[in-house]
Amino acid sequence: MLAQQLINGLMLGASYALVAIGYTIIFGVLRLLHFAHGEVFMFGAFIGLQIVLAWSGVNIYLAIIFAMLGTGVIGVIVALIAVRPISSKYPLAPLISTIGATLIMQNVAVSVFGGENQSFPETMDPVIYSVAGVTVSNIQIFTLLMSMIIMVALWQFVGRSKTGRAIRAVAESHETAALMGVNVGRTVLVTFFLASCLAGAAGVLDGVKNSAVSPFMGLEVAVAGLVCMLLGGLGNIFGAMVAGFILGLVEILSAAYLGTSLRDLFTFVILILILLYKPSGLFGTRVVDD
Repeated sequence: MLAQQLINGLMLGASYALVAIGYTIIFGVLRLLHFAHGEVFMFGAFIGLQIVLAWSGVNIYLAIIFAMLGTGVIGVIVALIAVRPISSKYPLAPLISTIGATLIMQNVAVSVFGGENQSFPETMDPVIYSVAGVTVSNIQIFTLLMSMIIMVALWQFVGRSKTGRAIRAVAESHETAALMGVNVGRTVLVTFFLASCLAGAAGVLDGVKNSAVSPFMGLEVAVAGLVCMLLGGLGNIFGAMVAGFILGLVEILSAAYLGTSLRDLFTFVILILILLYKPSGLFGTRVVDD
């Protein structure tokens, strides 16, 4: 049923949107494609899992909060080790460095947590709602609502807070922002922290939704997040949010009506079409002259 598939697509798109927004704000500030962002997502899932396992009956909200804080710290560490020391004279160097960070983080996760899928225990009693033939669980509703709350909170923070104004100023021009008294280095680290917090929350929500986590779960989400960022428009937070839901719907509908084997195909077809015909994305790309 089409309505059922649309619901499923929105659930998947919520995770993609959170990751894509993280990609977007990092790119907006540094013009950097942060490939290790998918592994931050994966670590968020495992941090949430360890919290749930360590504290029997722990509230899922606490697991999400701890995962966000943990991945925020991980994001700052990655920025300090793999991004900041790299000279900006070589544009590809930071990109390659984040790819290296991806491999290191994935291997660390395999060494610490093992290479097999791990079950994510139930953190709430499942309840199924059926309306007009459409079936929705309380877990799906929780995932979608939490994703929306987090995205709206970030949007408001970036748009209204003093730190958010600093992030937007640095995104426009590092030099101009520094002349206005903005601490550029600190703002960059705050950006990595916020973006990684979103990825951590998405990781936990993905674990709750799918009841499983894996050290290799970051790659698929990283590719999807990158596609969403390009589809929405580089540096456009709202565009990344909308693109996440669009890609989720496209993947679910293609899997339902054309077969699961074609699901990833459509992701890359969308990526190629964007690069060929709409490189600025659906909502446009901000062009900045530094």
